Amino acid sequence: MNIVMLLGPTAAGKTDAAVALAERLDCQLINMDSTQVYRGLDIGSAKPPRSLLARHPHALIDIRDPAEPYTAADFVADADREVRAALAAGKTPVLVGGAMLYARAFRDGLAALPRANPEVRSAIEAEARAHGWPKLHARLAEVDPLAAAGIHPHNGVRLQRALEVFETTGQPISDYWQAHKPSPAAKRLGARLLEFAMVPQDRAVLHRRIQTRFDAMLAAGFAEEVGRLRQRPDLHPLLPALRAVGYRQMWGHLDGEFEASEMRARALAATRQLARRQLTWLRGWPWVNVLPNAEGAAAAVSVAAKVD
Repeated sequence: MNIVMLLGPTAAGKTDAAVALAERLDCQLINMDSTQVYRGLDIGSAKPPRSLLARHPHALIDIRDPAEPYTAADFVADADREVRAALAAGKTPVLVGGAMLYARAFRDGLAALPRANPEVRSAIEAEARAHGWPKLHARLAEVDPLAAAGIHPHNGVRLQRALEVFETTGQPISDYWQAHKPSPAAKRLGARLLEFAMVPQDRAVLHRRIQTRFDAMLAAGFAEEVGRLRQRPDLHPLLPALRAVGYRQMWGHLDGEFEASEMRARALAATRQLARRQLTWLRGWPWVNVLPNAEGAAAAVSVAAKVD
């Protein structure tokens, strides 16, 4: 039995490849995008339209309210459950998305960590709003220098989790990393993991796709979507869901920080930077099979997935 992972930078055509694959292979598509898990974040996350989801359901879409953070550990637990269900039904699980942290966590496994503490998380978020994440990074460096060395000062998700673990248990998160060895996906799930990636050969083509897609989002009502989110008193731009590329720039524009033209330029620049980071991850994973266009990708993956 096989598990398929279909990776690639943003706007590379992963959804098209996944749909083409679903036409060829008896599979269960499983979302691996870190923004599409949130309800109400539809246009800006390039979430597949309802008509497509009706034909080809994707597990792990719309499973979390944007006020509630969703972590890599949450993803691994949810993905493991969906993969086991697909395998039990005789289907090939296909994880599709560009969240490279999720991909690595799923493949390699994660150390067992304490459960989330909502009260502690809320307090950390409030402190970040008041003083900024770099201030909290400095505090983490005092209590857990090993963890702080590996976390960027503006990575709020990881900083929050590291501080939460320490404040809840009194034990540095780095101690958990060293004491609790992770279990790889193949061992956890009893199936071979096949990894593929959509990697455009021409970076300029990818950049044009990014621009075309973002302009289509604007035309589809992206500003109105973020406007609706801003009406909720429990949402703010420091939440992981709303720090997503595109959402944070649009939120800033609607807050009056900059004009629409600057918002567009900032969002496009941030999306190109995201794609560059995703490609950097992929270049460091030589075991990932690089694929051509969506239709060619579907053909190659379906043949490989049928071979036990």
